[in-house]
Amino acid sequence: MKSLRTLKRLGAALFCAAALAPALPTTAAAAAQSAAITRHDIEANGLRLHYLQAGSQQNDATPVLLLHGYAETSHMWQPLMAQLGEQRVVIAPDLPGAGNSDIPAGGYDKKTLAQDIHAMVQALGYRKVKLVGHDIGLMVAYAYAAQYPGEVESITLMDAFLPGVGDWQKVWLLRDKWHFNFYGPTPLALVEGRERVYFEHFWNDFAADPKHSVPEADRERYAAAYARPGRMKAGFEYFHAFPQDAADFAAFAKTPLTMPMLVLAGEKASGTFLFDQARLVDTNVQGVVIPGAGHWLMEEAPAPTMAAIEQFVDSTPAH
Repeated sequence: MKSLRTLKRLGAALFCAAALAPALPTTAAAAAQSAAITRHDIEANGLRLHYLQAGSQQNDATPVLLLHGYAETSHMWQPLMAQLGEQRVVIAPDLPGAGNSDIPAGGYDKKTLAQDIHAMVQALGYRKVKLVGHDIGLMVAYAYAAQYPGEVESITLMDAFLPGVGDWQKVWLLRDKWHFNFYGPTPLALVEGRERVYFEHFWNDFAADPKHSVPEADRERYAAAYARPGRMKAGFEYFHAFPQDAADFAAFAKTPLTMPMLVLAGEKASGTFLFDQARLVDTNVQGVVIPGAGHWLMEEAPAPTMAAIEQFVDSTPAH
């Protein structure tokens, strides 16, 4: 029986004709890091999803699933993939609508996106994962864990918030609340051809120091990725779905999770707010504030961020 997602999208999904060419490494170290990362496509839940993969199955280690946020793609995870991939399989998909994954006609609420990613994991043959999500990706990660708790051994949430949980309307990122209503023909027309200008707001204003935020080469890459037909509209839909996400997450929170949860937040961004939210949805939470960092943890503070994730992933036993 076809899933609801498949029925919604039958004949409506847009297919990628080709993947973006990978950025050339600028240093020998970068070349060594990216050498083991491969690109793939897979059909799941009526979509073709693009993903990066590193590592190999060793000692029955549970795969790690990395979920990117807005204004970025799976590319953001490459340094962490090289590091974690020494011990296990690491998978980083482009979320539906982003990067080189299909653009669905609807279903941008995080509950449905999590179902899409879960279908991908199942299609790859994995029954359990350890989740890591940043920004919009942390919302998808939480929705995944809430729907499939027996299939998630641990979860890491990185600097954003959970709509509908606790006093979520007061989160730091909501100073940008205008953006939640920024969708439709007029916003699309305003941003078309100015994608880089538009994204500079996020990369600069949500960083502790704009000069030490998302690197120039990655800014060019992401702006070009979202400038492709249909991508910006899809990006806006991640935010347009927040009212539905709030309702879904409030319902999820009634049944707290029990798997180990790590929360990472930038000192100059969310601070401890996400810690408080996390403790409303999970009984086993530890939080780490990354000193001096803003929202873009992987770019602003890669060493402490990756060290915290690696230690947590390696230390959390089967759930």
